Amino acid sequence: MAPRVFLAAIALAAVSACAPQVPDSGQGVGFDNSFEAQQQRDAALSGGQTRLPDTVVPPTPGSAEATAAETTRILAETRPGAPDSPQLNSGVAPVQASPSNPTPATLDNPGISNENDFDAVAERQTIESDAERIANNRAQYEVVQPEALPTRPGDEQPNIVAFALSTSHPKGQSVYARAGFGGESRAARNCAAYASPDLAQIDFLARGGPTRDRKGLDPDGDGYACTWDPAPFRKASEG
Repeated sequence: MAPRVFLAAIALAAVSACAPQVPDSGQGVGFDNSFEAQQQRDAALSGGQTRLPDTVVPPTPGSAEATAAETTRILAETRPGAPDSPQLNSGVAPVQASPSNPTPATLDNPGISNENDFDAVAERQTIESDAERIANNRAQYEVVQPEALPTRPGDEQPNIVAFALSTSHPKGQSVYARAGFGGESRAARNCAAYASPDLAQIDFLARGGPTRDRKGLDPDGDGYACTWDPAPFRKASEG
């Protein structure tokens, strides 16, 4: 056992002798992350030479960087107010605007109306021409006289609207004589046969009303059959 222990100790000592020595930073186990220590490590790795800053390489002619740089230079040299900048358009790009540039010519387009331009209208029109134009417009007016509405073929039934406007007394006022007893009950039975008071009034007028009441539709003699009332028609005509 003793020889084996001795051989192991010798091997461990040999490995320790081959390991690189860690410089003593004075801070115990670890590394010094200060700026000076970083410079020393960089110098040691580069063979003792100080690292130089990166050299600015000019852009390759024809590249995107060269084109952008040239464009910036041209704009700086030709902008208004720059030294030796042209004050008038030379016709060579880039064309720069300047207050001394000539005013562009105004195109007269006859297809665009200038009726809202007072000066333009005043050159073409006068008070006399306006009066003549108004007189010509008035001469072209044509007044159409109203005519009666045409009668529909086969439509010969009484017009209850015209009848309502031809009367003036209210509903319930007796105007025409009626004879016989039991007129109210008879009118109630006969009026139930009509779908509406308008139809009852039309049939009443067609049978000789308002002076004659053959079916007993107007027992009070006001000239209005069943519950028909001319007041809404009169009101509508008054607007």
